[in-house]
Amino acid sequence: MKILIHPTSEGAVKAAALQIADLLAARPEAVLGLATGGTMEPVYAALIDLVAEGQCRGDRFTSFNLDEYVGLSADHPQSYHHYMRRHLFDALGVPAAQTHLPAGDAPDLAAEAQRYEARIAAAGGIDLQLLGIGANGHIGFNEPSSSLASRTRVKTLTRSTVEANRRFFAEGEAVPVHALTMGIGTVMDARHILLLATGAGKARAVAGMAEGPVSAACPASILQMHPSVVLVCDRAAAADLRMTDYYETVHPDGAERTGEPA
Repeated sequence: MKILIHPTSEGAVKAAALQIADLLAARPEAVLGLATGGTMEPVYAALIDLVAEGQCRGDRFTSFNLDEYVGLSADHPQSYHHYMRRHLFDALGVPAAQTHLPAGDAPDLAAEAQRYEARIAAAGGIDLQLLGIGANGHIGFNEPSSSLASRTRVKTLTRSTVEANRRFFAEGEAVPVHALTMGIGTVMDARHILLLATGAGKARAVAGMAEGPVSAACPASILQMHPSVVLVCDRAAAADLRMTDYYETVHPDGAERTGEPA
């Protein structure tokens, strides 16, 4: 796992966006695994800027999102379908046929999960999976106790996750308590993984993910077993890491030094 600690959250966000842009510059038709949430909004804004600057094409990739709330239609203002159109797809002009999210309102959710897995496979698999991390160590909506070999399925959200998501919903509006999410095994199938974490609220989860035991208690810890993971974080999110001196020796201020061993 490559650990890049940036002095600021803005630097971490720009670095994550640049990694995506570099892939799209080399392979405009790459298959991206995408994430949602507050952490990703500035990443997508930065990526839109990079496309506008001509650093890469932004309308030829295929994408598969991690998850969708159960019970929300694609046009619900708090659905992840709507989030992705608002924060990325519409600005880049990505054809709808190239973008994929689970259907949280599907009449048969088990069949929808199998369909989603099949569509990822038919696309040739995911080249780069973008991840955030929950304060409890979840990736996607794979909450603690999730099987580390799980595939796409319905998950019940923890109370802490529901409360964290409440800010996105109107006062008095019911917050979904289930989501259809890629499984941990599905995430681990991606050829490369990029995880972005910013802020002190993610420090404990980042330490558990990068340096803790591999355990379902911290689902993100399974990423230690993946051959190509880059963790991009700011100093606040890195505060609980024990080996910070080493990470900053190898990559000062999050810099990647080409031609040198990591």
